[in-house]
Amino acid sequence: MKYLPIGFNLFTNNRKNFVSRLKKDSLAIFNSSDEFPRSGDQAFTFKQNADFFYLTGVDQEQCILLLYPDCPNPLYKEVLFLRQTNEQIAVWEGHKYTKEEARKTSAIDNIYWIDDFNSILHSVINYAENIYLNTNENDRYVHGVQYKDLQFVKELRERYPLHNYLRSAPIMRALRVVKSDIEVELTQQACNITNDAFVRVLKYVKPGVAEYEIEAEIIHEFIRQRASGHAYNPIIASGPNANILHYNDNNQVCKDGDVILFDFGAEYANYNADLSRSIPVNGRFTKRQRDVYNAVLRVMKEATKMIVAGAIWNEYHEEVGKVMTGELIGLGLLDRHDVEKQNPAMPAYKKYFMHGTSHHLGLDVHDFASRYEPFQVGNILTCEPGIYIPAEGLGIRLENDILITSAGNRDLMAAIPIEADHIEEIMNS
Repeated sequence: MKYLPIGFNLFTNNRKNFVSRLKKDSLAIFNSSDEFPRSGDQAFTFKQNADFFYLTGVDQEQCILLLYPDCPNPLYKEVLFLRQTNEQIAVWEGHKYTKEEARKTSAIDNIYWIDDFNSILHSVINYAENIYLNTNENDRYVHGVQYKDLQFVKELRERYPLHNYLRSAPIMRALRVVKSDIEVELTQQACNITNDAFVRVLKYVKPGVAEYEIEAEIIHEFIRQRASGHAYNPIIASGPNANILHYNDNNQVCKDGDVILFDFGAEYANYNADLSRSIPVNGRFTKRQRDVYNAVLRVMKEATKMIVAGAIWNEYHEEVGKVMTGELIGLGLLDRHDVEKQNPAMPAYKKYFMHGTSHHLGLDVHDFASRYEPFQVGNILTCEPGIYIPAEGLGIRLENDILITSAGNRDLMAAIPIEADHIEEIMNS
């Protein structure tokens, strides 16, 4: 890992909060992530399972966490199983956690090699009434791959068919959405690195630069500051490419007179930043570009005010839609007649602003959270309105990451340039 040590208090507290919500005589098991094949003899870069990391801080493949707070054998109330290294692994893959290192990272005292898992599990599982298992219940995920957790559920049910099986995901959804002070600090670090990458880009961009060259500048700054890399595939969308919401080709030359829409963020210690900005290739917005830009910025500022504890997801988005509708009328993209006859299920503004305004942010970029619970203190949400005008080859999106506190909210990206004049000033300095 490139990032600095976090300290075990985060993970100790997370486990304490999790087991406090288990039913009596319950055992919970969490697996590390799969290692996915990329080609004949290569695997994709390993990315730890967010729930496993949340509970252990261990950032390594082939590991299992066993939590059994009512276990009659005190040795197995909290157990971490690690992949055991050897000389061949050390030569070909490098260093792996020792038991002592994993103990220092997680504050779990009882650590065994992964080969001991089945025998230890069998020695205690029949004393438990309930078994909590974990699967991916993020409602943005559509299942299409037989990943490790699903296979594990199948195997365990076959071996122990008469236990009461329960889901860990509802507990994790309730816990992970409220960020601790340490998690806020890690997210802020990801935002700070993202800020430096954006300022670097502002000083680099000019007509004739390719989108992929800009992407290279971003990843350079990320890695230089100990980020793991991109939180998600970066969008460097110049001119008409900005109207493709998930544009990832990043292979076009940036032309004089166009605007580039950026959507990128750093991942630091598995926590993520998520930034969107739009800048003029030549360092100066045209009047029309500035008008659209400022309209989006006004919507963003109004939407940010609405991200407070107690806000209801759908009501929030409906209110943002009203603000956006007024701005689109002001830009001449809608008229009041369009709005009066609109289908409430598909408001007129959706023609130019077709995505949501916010999503939760954390260990996942689209973090695990309920769409149906009111916003809470400790939530981090993006705020990302946009206006997309294919006929003009123009797309503008602006996005910051907002922490809800008991005193209102705090913009974790407040230091990142966003006003049009400030953008131009840096680009022309």
